[in-house]
Amino acid sequence: MTTFFVHRLSAFTTTPTGGNPAGVWIAETLPDSATMQRIAAEIGFSETAFVAPSTGFDRTVRYYSPEGEVPFCGHATIATGIVLGEQEGDGLYRLATAVGEVPVTVSTCNGQRQASLTSVEPAYSLAPDALVSAALAALGWQQEELDQSIPPARAYAGAWHLVLAVTQADRLANLDYDFERLKALMLNDGLLTLQLIWRASPDVFHARNPFPVGGIVEDPATGAAAAALGGYLRDAQLITAPTTLVIHQGEAMGRPSRLVVDIPAKGGIVVTGTAIRI
Repeated sequence: MTTFFVHRLSAFTTTPTGGNPAGVWIAETLPDSATMQRIAAEIGFSETAFVAPSTGFDRTVRYYSPEGEVPFCGHATIATGIVLGEQEGDGLYRLATAVGEVPVTVSTCNGQRQASLTSVEPAYSLAPDALVSAALAALGWQQEELDQSIPPARAYAGAWHLVLAVTQADRLANLDYDFERLKALMLNDGLLTLQLIWRASPDVFHARNPFPVGGIVEDPATGAAAAALGGYLRDAQLITAPTTLVIHQGEAMGRPSRLVVDIPAKGGIVVTGTAIRI
């Protein structure tokens, strides 16, 4: 029987008690899908990345939640970059994911290693009224609580997320949703998470990310959603690019996280963070 070793790190934090835990499994070849699913379920983190060499790319990566494969995961990508940096040194690692190539640059500053991923080309569409109404009902939110300066949208940078912005921090702080109702809605619409945000200042956001489709109530840090949000804000001309945003997430869960989002004038969105072993 093969023994699998999974690195365990928490991404977008410098302390083991913060950030979003991820598993990273690295070998010469990937296990079969059933084995990857079993390992991810046993680990129990929101995602585990499975990494192996691949012809034409530096690595092939697949991501699994406890309940199924997901197309792309930002925090597990950051964790993967940190592990590769520890094993092989700083530099550029090209990851062949299910949605396309995702370059990851690993660097060290003041003794702290960090990783920066560049997403695939982002996309967005304004969310249909029926989808927004159904999501608000599952969340127990009201239409008038939404921030109309950032209209509800479906946003993509490797996976689809529903972006809902609110006008008051208190609304974001109090999150108690109908898990099964929201999960069914998201599965029907092909959504990976909800990107629930409050804009504290022009370049600082606070976010919460329900992830019921992965069997997880909430993600404390969601790099894929951060990239999708950055692409939406740029392409909808709600910000002027190039610019840099900071997203704070996980605070209400007791796992504070910090995601730095660099938004170029065009192309993929760059999300940077640290990761620490747990």
